[in-house]
Amino acid sequence: MEWWLVLIIILFSLLTLMFMRVPVAFAFILVNIGGALAFWGMEGMDQLVMSIKDSLVNFSLIPIPLFVLMGEIMFHAGLAGNLINTIDKWFGKIPGRLSLIAVGGGTALSTLTGSSASTTAILGSTLLPEMEKKGYKNELALGPILGSGGLAVLIPPSALGVLLASISKVSIGTFMIAIILPGILVAALFALYVIIRARTQPHLAPAYSTEKITLKEKVVDTIKYVLPLGFILFLVIGLILLGISSPTESAALGAFGSLILAAAYRKLTKESLVNAFKGTMKISVMILMIVTGSTAFSQILAFSGATQEMIRLIAGLDIAPIVLLSLMLFVILIMGTFMEGLAIIMIVLPIFTPVAMTLGFDLYWFSTLVLIAVEVGAISPPFGLGLFVLKSVSNYKMSAIYKSAIPFVALFVVALVILIAFPEITLWLPSLIKT
Repeated sequence: MEWWLVLIIILFSLLTLMFMRVPVAFAFILVNIGGALAFWGMEGMDQLVMSIKDSLVNFSLIPIPLFVLMGEIMFHAGLAGNLINTIDKWFGKIPGRLSLIAVGGGTALSTLTGSSASTTAILGSTLLPEMEKKGYKNELALGPILGSGGLAVLIPPSALGVLLASISKVSIGTFMIAIILPGILVAALFALYVIIRARTQPHLAPAYSTEKITLKEKVVDTIKYVLPLGFILFLVIGLILLGISSPTESAALGAFGSLILAAAYRKLTKESLVNAFKGTMKISVMILMIVTGSTAFSQILAFSGATQEMIRLIAGLDIAPIVLLSLMLFVILIMGTFMEGLAIIMIVLPIFTPVAMTLGFDLYWFSTLVLIAVEVGAISPPFGLGLFVLKSVSNYKMSAIYKSAIPFVALFVVALVILIAFPEITLWLPSLIKT
């Protein structure tokens, strides 16, 4: 059977199962079982089991549950409120104040949750009622919340980022560092957009009087509620950069530090701890199942000859690598309008990563571009997950949410263009890691 026909059958089977609402991990397992039986017969089942075992018995996967535990403890301990209030006190009478709080809060909350859906839900339920009271229009109320929720995948610890690094077979710790500056770039673009719109169209974000807060109160609250989070980030990122600890050790320190922080704020209750461990087990099992499914999927593609033939075909094309990169990202952007991020990553990475290596792309840079493109899908009409999360915590029509999302989808694309033009933005911090 021709390799391209094998590829079409495999992808069609996957998409059919997903449209039947079969969970992503199980869809891949079913396709892997079918592929193993088709190529190897009953012996293929032994090969499949060995593939699953080999993909899990991997020391580099240990940071996954630890990063997830860190985010779950922070989230279930309910540390978001004080953080947003502290950020609020620093913005004063800046135009588009509440929209900027959404951007700043989304950036900070990303270090707590690691999940774009959670960040969007928190920002929506916390800020939208206040925005409605102050007369904010949809463009600067819904849009910044949607966009800032997406920052969760670009600010460590990122659950989707950990998964992507695992499937791409790059260092999870190094990748967590690589996505920091791209995340800050996206946040800066959002903030600049909000300020420009608020200044040129003041009716979108009406000015309002604010309570005067002393510098002392701002500094005290920052020391109490923001600096401790900075210390947690130092444990996770700083120690890796300094070469003091490995990604696994830093992840463990981050999880332990989040426990200490929650206890210090007297938010570490039995209920929050139980919920955090339950959430960690559910998310970690899901991620590890996806890693096993993706590994077996890659092997089946390789055995069928699809991977090698595709690489040979692309290598023979007289097309600039930047054009091929743009086509790959465009495919991800289109897929994101009707598929969830996990499914996209599992489908495209086993196919695109070997191509990226053939083209000579740095995998940390390429994986960052893929991560951003996937996240664009989360807020892209008509079926982006973030759109429906925001709808669930608000009373707005989907048409209003769709319209508000479009400028922030465009800003994500602008960030992609900048990162493609200047790869050093992504690669500079990883280059500083001391070995």
